[in-house]
Amino acid sequence: MKTRRAWPDDAAGVAGVYVRSWQVAFAGLVPQAYLDAMEPSREEPKWKTRIAEARWPSSGVLVAETDAGIVGFAGFGPSEESPAVAEIGMLYALPEVWGTGIGKQLMSATLMTLGKAEYTQATLWVLEGNERARRFYEAAGWRADGAAVGDTTGGASLNKLRYRSALG
Repeated sequence: MKTRRAWPDDAAGVAGVYVRSWQVAFAGLVPQAYLDAMEPSREEPKWKTRIAEARWPSSGVLVAETDAGIVGFAGFGPSEESPAVAEIGMLYALPEVWGTGIGKQLMSATLMTLGKAEYTQATLWVLEGNERARRFYEAAGWRADGAAVGDTTGGASLNKLRYRSALG
């Protein structure tokens, strides 16, 4: 497995990982009708734009790639709270590779990239009910910092918790 900067031509692979991971990770948290309606072909143009507009290394998308293609990705950029704080907006992998270490390698590569961009801290948001993701982040040294926001994805009333990690 290797990690690398995403390019606009990677948008289809990223969209596929995004949809598949959402449909499995958020089952039971987000309404099933919302998850069932997700399609990579509708997500691909958004990812192509997002990747093309990246300001590397302060914002961008990293992909995790194996011989099978793109199996995970992380998207990041500056947080709204401070220019010295990065926000990892997403870190997703295909369910088939969960537990294989690909997520850890992708997180490590993301944190190294954020360090090169001279961020001093990073934050991310995770659904309170997403126990698997919370365990993953906590095992990597992330800690909830007490901030929480409501989210209504798919019409559900959800709570997101902010996690924080020092960089460097």
